[in-house]
Amino acid sequence: MRVLIVDDATFMRNFLMDNIKKLGYEVVGEASNGKEAIEKYIQLKPDLVTMDITMPKMNGIEALKEIKKINKNAKVIMISDIGQHDKIIESIKNGATDFIIKPVHPERLKDSLSKVGA
Repeated sequence: MRVLIVDDATFMRNFLMDNIKKLGYEVVGEASNGKEAIEKYIQLKPDLVTMDITMPKMNGIEALKEIKKINKNAKVIMISDIGQHDKIIESIKNGATDFIIKPVHPERLKDSLSKVGA
C-alpha cells in the first residue's frame, strides 16, 4: 500500500510517516497544501492519501474534491482538529473514506488504515 501524506505541519507529516512506515506501508510522498497534494496525487498515484483539512493555498476538502474528480475510487483519510464537526461531515459527503481527529493516536491511525483496506 502506497501512501501520500498531506499536512502543512512538518512535525505532523513526520509523525504520520514514522507511524505509517511502522505499520508496514510505503510512504511515497508528502505535500504541505492542497494544491501540492493534487500534483503529487497525479504524479505518484498513491493507493491512499492522509489529508489535513486546514491548510494554506487550498484546504483539504477542496483537494479531496479535486482528487475524487481524478479518481472517483480514491481512498482519502481526512485528519482534522477537534471542533471541526461541520468540516468532517462535508468531507464524508465529498467522498472521504474515513477521518481521524487530532491528536492522532497510532492505534487510531492503524484502525483507519485497516478500515480503508490498506
